[in-house]
Amino acid sequence: MLRGIYTGANGMISQQVRMDVIANNLANADKTAFKRDTTIFKTFPEMLIHRYDEDGVGKMPLGSYDTAPVVGKLGLGTEINEIYTRFEQGAVKKTDNTFDLMLNDKPGVEKPSFFVVMTNRGERLTRSGSFVLDTKGYLVTPQGFPLMGEKGPIQVTRSNFLVKENGEIMINADVGNEPRTTTSTDHNRFSNPVTLDKLKIRTVENPRHLDKEGDSFYADTPESGEPMPFPNANYEPEILQGYLETSNVQVVTEMVEMIEVNRAYEANAKAMQTHDQLLGRLINEVAR
Repeated sequence: MLRGIYTGANGMISQQVRMDVIANNLANADKTAFKRDTTIFKTFPEMLIHRYDEDGVGKMPLGSYDTAPVVGKLGLGTEINEIYTRFEQGAVKKTDNTFDLMLNDKPGVEKPSFFVVMTNRGERLTRSGSFVLDTKGYLVTPQGFPLMGEKGPIQVTRSNFLVKENGEIMINADVGNEPRTTTSTDHNRFSNPVTLDKLKIRTVENPRHLDKEGDSFYADTPESGEPMPFPNANYEPEILQGYLETSNVQVVTEMVEMIEVNRAYEANAKAMQTHDQLLGRLINEVAR
């Protein structure tokens, strides 16, 4: 009977973790390029129940358990296996802002692509392409971390810049050095285009093992593998300037799952109450 209480309590704890994940998804539903999390459960190993003799002693001869007949199996509930991040691409949102970039992964490519940003903890991966221009002309995140190119942090020393679909950053050599904000993404407006750098786009071998750090940053782990370029140019994503990727959170889906979690939590709570009542009757009535 105590096992039933433990199983019910474990089920309630598991559903509480699942509720926390859903709440986090809903809280970030409007965040640029946010990727929803899914809670994955696994069952505890089932135990075989063997019948004891009338004296309460189970006979288990050396090297064999066959003389104790199997009565059945006993499950001990579930446990959290992992919190899995789903990297399905979000919808395309047009902003016409020069500093907004989007990674448009090609169909059939399973591994997602990431921008590389230099933080105070080292290089981090991100899908969020919402960047701004700091006072020194560097492209940075809203937190002030510079966007990385193949040559290092990207400093736009001209008034206008363009990002081609393959990630190359072009500047107009005929314009002065004062950086200023522009909302035009027309590739034909440059009279003397010069290649400044190329965006540092990376992927990992096992994206599901990336470590979420907040602010849309991901850190690589030994399980995910180190960030690496795409082995073939055909797999590289298309870079869209003036666009942003929305989150892949579906609010209706999350609300339906929240209702399901509430019902599962209540079912486990009622099971615990029933076991508690039966245990009380066993102690107070049957024992007398």
